[in-house]
Amino acid sequence: MVSDEPRADVGATTGGPGPRQAWGTLPWLVRTAVLWSACLVVVVAGLYLLGRIATLLAPLAIALAATIFLTALLDPVLLRLRRLRLPAALAALLTVLLLLGILVGVGVLVWNLTANQFDQLSQELTQGLDRSREFVTSTLPVTDAQLDRLVDQARNGVSGSSPDPVAGARTASEVVGSALLSLVLLFFLLKDGRSMWHWVLSRVSGRNQPVAAEAGRAGWRTLGAYSRGTMLIAAIDAIGIGLALVVLRVPLALPLALITFLGGFIPIIGATVAGAVAVLVALAAKGPTTALLTLAAVIAVQQIEGNLLEPLVMKRQVRLHPAVILVAVTAGTLIAGIAGAFVSVPITAVLWRIIDTVQQRRAQAELISG
Repeated sequence: MVSDEPRADVGATTGGPGPRQAWGTLPWLVRTAVLWSACLVVVVAGLYLLGRIATLLAPLAIALAATIFLTALLDPVLLRLRRLRLPAALAALLTVLLLLGILVGVGVLVWNLTANQFDQLSQELTQGLDRSREFVTSTLPVTDAQLDRLVDQARNGVSGSSPDPVAGARTASEVVGSALLSLVLLFFLLKDGRSMWHWVLSRVSGRNQPVAAEAGRAGWRTLGAYSRGTMLIAAIDAIGIGLALVVLRVPLALPLALITFLGGFIPIIGATVAGAVAVLVALAAKGPTTALLTLAAVIAVQQIEGNLLEPLVMKRQVRLHPAVILVAVTAGTLIAGIAGAFVSVPITAVLWRIIDTVQQRRAQAELISG
């Protein structure tokens, strides 16, 4: 028989308030901090897990990232070929062949012009470091013995972390395999990418399908704008700094311009490292005056890029705060090295654009329903 007497409070029988009552007695600031901390822990754990999986599958992850980046970059070329009423397979094949032709042509040109200069580049950098060493010891309270200790420690660390020949051969084979896989995947994504996306959308429930479609289009536009804008800005930086080096008669202007172009794909950090290399070569070859002029030219080009070119070339939805870029590049470098530094910023920009689009659609839906 069920008793009609009121049931005693669980907290009273245990000698204290229950979990729900204890939670309710906490200040709202503490409850908010706990909830946000729990959400942050879950997000960080998920990102860490994805990063570990990507690290274990590094060749595949790099190939996929490079393929998606190149697909977004070459999509306008494919669309122009499709407007000429070419079949999808032929248009995709011609686009891939065009990419290969550009890469091979640039590689052969740079190799023919600079193959005999890379040894000279190493010597110039060594001389620049020696002059920098003299400057440091003459102006700062640092002795030659202390600098020698620091250099020896750095050299030992580099030699200790250098891979053995077997690991080097395995890495080279992974790079070649990733490149071939990227080319094959690039062809199929250019040929069937839109039909693949429509298939994915067909698996989304009807209620969420419009939001997913709009978020996907926004993310794809962001990636395309980022890839094309980054390539254009990197080319302009390389041309500007290369012309400055030619005017100042600094040797190895073409290899340094190539380093500047490649460094442009790693925001902030890449340009800084490339500029430092150019200044060191100028210091070794022409002395402090030319090095200072080179530094001024590098800073001027980077200021023009950051304050004029980037706002014009990059669309508003692509631009990220410099602090966000630094955090993304650092995290990508820690997870996957140089490859992670290349892909971290576009991934961050795309994810932010997708999240922002979803939030806007939800806000619009709440306004309409309210």
